[in-house]
Amino acid sequence: MAEWGKGDPRWIVEERPDATNPNNWHWKEKNATQWSKDKLNELLIGLKVEDEQFICEVKELKKCDGEASANNRKAKLVFLYEWHIEGKWEGSVRTGENRTKFEGGFEVPNLSDENEIHEVNITFSVEKSKGDKLKEMMKQKGEPIIREKLGEYVRKLKEEFSQGLILPTKNSSTTTNTKTVSTSSSINTNTATSSKSSSTSQSSSATGTSTSFETRELHVEDTFKCPRSELFQAFTDINMVRAFTQNSVSQYDCQQGGKFSLFGDNITGSFLEIIPCDRIDMMWRFKSWPREHYSHVSLIFQDDTEQTKLIVQQTGVPTQFYDNTMEGWKRFYFESIKSIFGYGARLF
Repeated sequence: MAEWGKGDPRWIVEERPDATNPNNWHWKEKNATQWSKDKLNELLIGLKVEDEQFICEVKELKKCDGEASANNRKAKLVFLYEWHIEGKWEGSVRTGENRTKFEGGFEVPNLSDENEIHEVNITFSVEKSKGDKLKEMMKQKGEPIIREKLGEYVRKLKEEFSQGLILPTKNSSTTTNTKTVSTSSSINTNTATSSKSSSTSQSSSATGTSTSFETRELHVEDTFKCPRSELFQAFTDINMVRAFTQNSVSQYDCQQGGKFSLFGDNITGSFLEIIPCDRIDMMWRFKSWPREHYSHVSLIFQDDTEQTKLIVQQTGVPTQFYDNTMEGWKRFYFESIKSIFGYGARLF
């Protein structure tokens, strides 16, 4: 028998609001099946895909079979999901006398935790042979939009639905405006995502002390005179990254879970999700930020009339570093990319 006060801490019931699941040790599962069905319907139904000639809209999900759950074990979250989706879309010619409506479908047979979003299969069909042009438009323009929405579902499952799975301990703050970020040697730790201005409490496991700092959301965008695929490549091809960072790349493993280190190791992080030509999600930090604190960065690539718009959405930026971070994106990313690759010049 262990001496008093020296037992295995995993079995010591903490002073916590519910006095259950000490240290978040036991397996806890939260069924996300119905929530997922509602969320997929919300994200996909009403989705419009259009160009200068055609317009299409997703009308319904005829099939949404599968299941999903969020699980907590040893204070780590595990997400399991598997879906087979079939939807119906309608389309027509935008102009002219022929406003015949065409009906078609799309199928997503393998949306699951075993596949990356870019590995998910999306196929399209049309009921009338004369609607082949609309089918082709749905394949070219609709597929990346639907894929982006599927990725949004996965993100919301992990960020929204999982709230409350890791229960507070006696050392956790109970105020609604405060989120706790526990330090760890791993980049893929839980990082508090703040609102536009919120208070974040960060604990230091090395010193046992706690420091508080406010974080903000950052949103910045710019346009580049190049196709979307080329701008996306500037962030994913290591040779292009070396070029616009002036060869200041220590590490750049551009794949899910891969790590990066740029600008003399001042910028470090890891890739969370990469959707070709559409989106890159990262855990991202600056060297002078509070120890082990990472922000969440989303790079969103959009077509914009003979150019490409890049949107940077960043949450969890320490308030005291907000202006420097904003300036860094503009100077060391946007301006450098335009200067090195000529993307600030017009295409014609």
